[in-house]
Amino acid sequence: MLGAKTTCKDRWRQILNEADRIDVKYIFTLQQGISKNQMKESHVIVVAPQEYISFFPREYREDIKNLKGFIQIVKKKQNLIKKSFNIMNI
Repeated sequence: MLGAKTTCKDRWRQILNEADRIDVKYIFTLQQGISKNQMKESHVIVVAPQEYISFFPREYREDIKNLKGFIQIVKKKQNLIKKSFNIMNI
């Protein structure tokens, strides 16, 4: 699940409630004021434009994905699902 919002204040709560059965959630944002503890405890991965990542605190940057990285994650998951579906249909 990818939630998108310019700021995360309200959307953060919404994504946690709406995706409570999803282990890892992603939120695309331009906001830089998200705590690492908030990210870890909620199993939410922040996705931000590459040029914005440098504005986040240095200790958070390794846990933030850029949009290209997020798309790569989605493609890998889709390929795994497709492969497992093909194996089941043989």
